[in-house]
Amino acid sequence: MRLPFSFQLPTAVSQNRTRLLLLAGLGLHLVAAGPAAAQSAPKGAPYSAAGKTARVFTTAANTSLRLAAGEALKFEPAPQPLETQVCVFVDPGHSFQTLLGIGGALTDASAETFAKLPKPQQQEFLKAYYSPTAGIGYTLGRTSIHSSDFSSGSYTYVSDKDETLKTFSVKHDEQFRVPFIKQVMAAAGGKLTLYVAPWSPPAWMKDNNDLLHGGKLLPKYRQTWADYYVKFIKAYEQMGVPIWGLSVQNEPMATQKWESCIYTGEEERDFIKGFLGPTLAKGGLGTKKLIAWDHNRDLVYQRASTVLDDPAAAKYVWGIGYHWYETWTGSGMLTDNVRRVHEAYPNTNLIFTEGCKEKFDLAKVDDWALGEKYGMSMIGDFNAGTVGWTDWNVLLDETGGPNHVGNFCFAPVIADTKAGKLIYTNAYYYIGHFSKFIRPGAKRVATASTRDWLQTTAFRNPDGSLAVVVLNSGDKPQDFQLWLAGQGAKTTAAPHSIMTLVMN
Repeated sequence: MRLPFSFQLPTAVSQNRTRLLLLAGLGLHLVAAGPAAAQSAPKGAPYSAAGKTARVFTTAANTSLRLAAGEALKFEPAPQPLETQVCVFVDPGHSFQTLLGIGGALTDASAETFAKLPKPQQQEFLKAYYSPTAGIGYTLGRTSIHSSDFSSGSYTYVSDKDETLKTFSVKHDEQFRVPFIKQVMAAAGGKLTLYVAPWSPPAWMKDNNDLLHGGKLLPKYRQTWADYYVKFIKAYEQMGVPIWGLSVQNEPMATQKWESCIYTGEEERDFIKGFLGPTLAKGGLGTKKLIAWDHNRDLVYQRASTVLDDPAAAKYVWGIGYHWYETWTGSGMLTDNVRRVHEAYPNTNLIFTEGCKEKFDLAKVDDWALGEKYGMSMIGDFNAGTVGWTDWNVLLDETGGPNHVGNFCFAPVIADTKAGKLIYTNAYYYIGHFSKFIRPGAKRVATASTRDWLQTTAFRNPDGSLAVVVLNSGDKPQDFQLWLAGQGAKTTAAPHSIMTLVMN
């Protein structure tokens, strides 16, 4: 079995484009989690780098390095840095949000593509994503309530105009999606933080009588639609798929050619407080984590304030979800808008719920910008206070689908279903620099860089280990010093690279 964490000659990597280069048995070089490690770093104990080393893992453009382990760095006493010295400062004495997890969406498209792979490649895929030692250790997942654009076709779980929902059945999902999710759960060690989202109510519940093309939920069906969420969650849980949470609506301000539905801020607020929140509570699902917005960063503050400034709605809301597609306007990623929400509503969680590179082109699976966008977004989002980060499809085929409206996109791993092999884009490795080394329960700690082309974030794990991520978006190598309370370790960030430095 070939995994992306095994030695391969650089020529083989360039030939098969699967980016399968990495140290065999990489887990041997990682900081082991466990009681002993936790005891060596009691909670609240001040962190010192004196006498310690940092283990370095690198992914870099125009090299064969993919999450590759390098020589350990030794910390030595370091006086006050000069302005001419490039530094990344880390201060574990100041901590912030606790990480929920990092992962990707388990869509119909991913499940159907997975089913087309030979058994060995299916096992390779599961290990590559969900093993914390042989893979990148995903712990978070998202899936849809009936169909999305990344389904082979549109469908719902009830017959037309069944206002009592007596015909409700998730049998459609039992062919591909549910078995796929169960295998993912097993590969993740039996536990996966999974949340769900609808793309649209059934057509007959909407004012445009169309599952697609936007439209709005008819007021007379607000209770029926709220009941639908409860039935879905209970149906999945009865099949052995626990649901951690849900969002109200995927992209509630976008009229799409695929499944979509529009809610203004006031409409989402009123649906939460008058229908969905009380219905979840009445159905015994009041502990499920409810996420509002679930759309781009551009309007995130306006939506958060509209919902959260109403105590009757806010009491049901665990967090605000957001996507990164505000860039369709030509804008850059508006991470500061996420930060504003965190500043105004520090007791409400922030979760990145979807992002991908659109307009799939198989010839561009090695485009370095794919991964670099992930790295920049994840650093910015975590530094803004985000607790969880969820990529879009974990797997797509060689067309960037299946997708029933031709909205083909990239995924970190692409399946060549004709050849029966997996293609690992550099986005997979960039995400892995976070998900593999920063584990659920980790607390973000203070970091700062003296150059804007060196972006950084850091977390202290439950086992006491410290993971620092440094991204160099520049065209030149950059020497820098990792500096912690008077101790420094010197290293170099390759051009267009991402590094994770791990310390006990």
